[in-house]
Amino acid sequence: MAYKLFVLPGDGIGPEVMAEVEKIASFFTQEGSAAFEIEKGLVGGSAYDAHGVAISDADMARADAADAVLLAAVGGPKWDAVPYEVRPEAGLLRLRKDLKLFANLRPAVCYPALADASSLKRELVDGLDLMIVRELTGGVYFGEPKQIIDLGNGQQRAIDTQVYETYEIERIGRIAFELARKRRKKVTSSEKRNVMRTGVLWHQIINRLHDQEFPDVTLEHQLADALGMQLVRAPKQFDVIVTDNLFGDMLSDVAAMLTGSLGMLPSASLGEVDSQTGKRKALYEPVHGSAPDIAGKGIANPIAMIASFGMALRYSFDLGALADRIDNAIAATLAKGLRTADIKGSSTEPTVSTTQMGDAILKELQGAA
Repeated sequence: MAYKLFVLPGDGIGPEVMAEVEKIASFFTQEGSAAFEIEKGLVGGSAYDAHGVAISDADMARADAADAVLLAAVGGPKWDAVPYEVRPEAGLLRLRKDLKLFANLRPAVCYPALADASSLKRELVDGLDLMIVRELTGGVYFGEPKQIIDLGNGQQRAIDTQVYETYEIERIGRIAFELARKRRKKVTSSEKRNVMRTGVLWHQIINRLHDQEFPDVTLEHQLADALGMQLVRAPKQFDVIVTDNLFGDMLSDVAAMLTGSLGMLPSASLGEVDSQTGKRKALYEPVHGSAPDIAGKGIANPIAMIASFGMALRYSFDLGALADRIDNAIAATLAKGLRTADIKGSSTEPTVSTTQMGDAILKELQGAA
């Protein structure tokens, strides 16, 4: 049986880092450990240039039919002036909405070889392993009304609406508690209940879910601004953090920099499990952006994209052993001193290119076969 991967390289450095994933998927297919059928599409600025939209209906249909979707990056200054509804980021938002991807998983792991690349002291981040679970299809990014109103006399009013319903909070909370059961059995729930009514509801529902279904997991609550501070002060106190769309967007980027670079961190966006097939829609992407300033230079870090493929193996295909091989290959490559420019830090070793880093990880996989 071949797994169907729908690949969206996107913009900027996207095609460069995605190419390294394709090499690894091809190796696994040739090795016989798993078979992958890869189909490519367009998203973001590249889709706008080709079709006038951020993702075409045809590519959305391919995404819906795939076993998993891999996306690299979207956006760049080239498309700053395009209409808001067809901006590159609209392609990503449509994927999340149409595939009903409500849970975003963003691990923050600091490999021992990179502890000195973090802006924090080694003892604060060495051994860091936390997971941020972000609600992805509700909240202020999707709430209505969302508009800019002309008030006259040169004045305007911008409106974004924060909305959450019980079921949305319950299902993201359940994902967090289930993950925690497989980790260190601790969940930190974060909102702003001191000033936001959605935060009050969030706090109540997470407490109820914990008491009724997950009493074996430790639950704590922190206001989102305080949590941001604690992530920088003592990040290893956390295991699984669950939060809403807006705060999750910000806190996950804070957590990303604890590891030394956005180029190191993958993510998974998951939908509900289909009761008929037992499968769920899923999109996997690195946390980093399209980095247009270095696009085409061959210096982008492909590790986050490769690790995103590893998450696809784990969460979409139940191929945890192959995912572990990827994680181990990344760690072994870093332990040998190989660094792309973004994670070089104070290392005196020469930097390697995107392709060289991908080839080195592939070589580790081949050696472990």
